[in-house]
Amino acid sequence: MIKTLWDCYSKILKILISAMVIASGICIFVMILTTCADVILRHFSHPIIGAYDIVKIAGALTLAFALPYTTAANGHVAIEYFFDKLNQTTRGIVNIFSKILSMTLFAFLTWRTVNYGTELHRIGQVTQTLQLPVFWISYVIGGCCLVMTLVLLHQLIQPGREVME
Repeated sequence: MIKTLWDCYSKILKILISAMVIASGICIFVMILTTCADVILRHFSHPIIGAYDIVKIAGALTLAFALPYTTAANGHVAIEYFFDKLNQTTRGIVNIFSKILSMTLFAFLTWRTVNYGTELHRIGQVTQTLQLPVFWISYVIGGCCLVMTLVLLHQLIQPGREVME
């Protein structure tokens, strides 16, 4: 029963992370397309109104969407020099401690970014040029932080098993 639940959790987590990677790629494409079009159109004295707003939003979303995959694929820079100097037991303890600390941090960030998004919605905060509401960006970042917490939980419970192959 527990193995079935765990397998379901792992599968859902992989699907979420894969969708987020696709979303991150789309955001990068939007940034490239917007920047190139703006540069070309500026040459003809017709810049894209709000290009800065679009690129800024897409950049924030790119980073947020890519973070869980980077963690799941163990793509972060580690301090291997110091970590390799530790014995196996100490390495395991440090790893567990760092995962718990990271989970706590990202759970806190989830809570704070959602609260911040609610505050932005309440005051009606919008982008400078296009006047687009920005509260939803904080909600998306909060969701990414939540997925990040779930990735760290997976790595804590099953340290040898990769989330993303």
